[in-house]
Amino acid sequence: MMEKEDIKSKTLEELSEELTALGLPKFRAKQVYQWLHVKLVEGFDEMTNISKELQGKLGERYDLKVLTPVDVKISQIDGTRKYLFRLEDGNVIESVLMKYKHGNSVCISSQVGCRMGCRFCASTLDGLERNLTASEMLEQIYRIQCHTGERVSNVVIMGSGEPMDNYDNVLRFIRLLSDGNGLNISQRNITVSTCGIVPKMKELADENLQITLALSLHAPNDTVRRSLMPIANRYTLDEVMEACHYYFDKTGRRLTFEYSLVSGVNDNLEEARALTALIKDQHGHVNLIPVNPIKERDYVQSNQKAIADFKNLLEKNGINVTIRREMGRDINGACGQLRKSYLEENQSGESSPSESMTNKKKEE
Repeated sequence: MMEKEDIKSKTLEELSEELTALGLPKFRAKQVYQWLHVKLVEGFDEMTNISKELQGKLGERYDLKVLTPVDVKISQIDGTRKYLFRLEDGNVIESVLMKYKHGNSVCISSQVGCRMGCRFCASTLDGLERNLTASEMLEQIYRIQCHTGERVSNVVIMGSGEPMDNYDNVLRFIRLLSDGNGLNISQRNITVSTCGIVPKMKELADENLQITLALSLHAPNDTVRRSLMPIANRYTLDEVMEACHYYFDKTGRRLTFEYSLVSGVNDNLEEARALTALIKDQHGHVNLIPVNPIKERDYVQSNQKAIADFKNLLEKNGINVTIRREMGRDINGACGQLRKSYLEENQSGESSPSESMTNKKKEE
């Protein structure tokens, strides 16, 4: 029996070629594509302007991936929604919807788990299960849009996983998401975060995309960075900064430098000065992140004075800096926390996912 292909990961051109080869007129591919990526249907039988016979043919040949919501937690503080989705193989991933004045932003996962080992992140505690397909990344946005009835205007690939470790699928996802025949989210409203895989950063620069690249920096020197991020043992900060320059030169797009402030580790003024020296000739801005504590690590969030002093020193030295607004602190807002607690609960048989989602719907 022929293995079914993942239809939602196909570009319009690929779909056109395949359906034309089946003897169908070209316009059919565009109809099917829009059902998948604009109307966000969950089954071929919902495609009402194509025949039952063609619906059947598509069902025989293609797999239409749809994520199942397992749980949704809604912040009582700021309305942030954290979703837990089940994949076809039973794995679970999480996504976050954040509401801002400028529109709805969704933070998606690019892998099930992560193998990068960053010390302050819950996503990496159980290692990497597998990469997500382009359709599984799209589906996080599609299901959230369907669930809320509101359009998503900004997407950040900063959830569980390292996007550059799933390069081909992430690239395909970006092209599908920004396609004018699909959801048509501007590439300028898409941000990809990386912990600094230098060859892939350069490869991405050559793709002629207009996305924003965010570097998880988190330290101003190699010694501190290695204590927080194992990837720093492979690529030095000099190599990473050179890749950042290359990205800006190729794309003209300013970078974002993500810096998680950990009390007593990387938040003193000496480190702020070193950070200034490191990035003063880079085209970008610093996003300071008060670290979201996780129970498996003893890292503590910097106090408000330390955060303000760090920010002020950067600004005095001409560095553009923002402090990331904490979103969803009351609902385990940090990457990987909800998935981790769900896996722990289900290993001990404490709760059933279907009950969890049903109860959440009642609350709403």
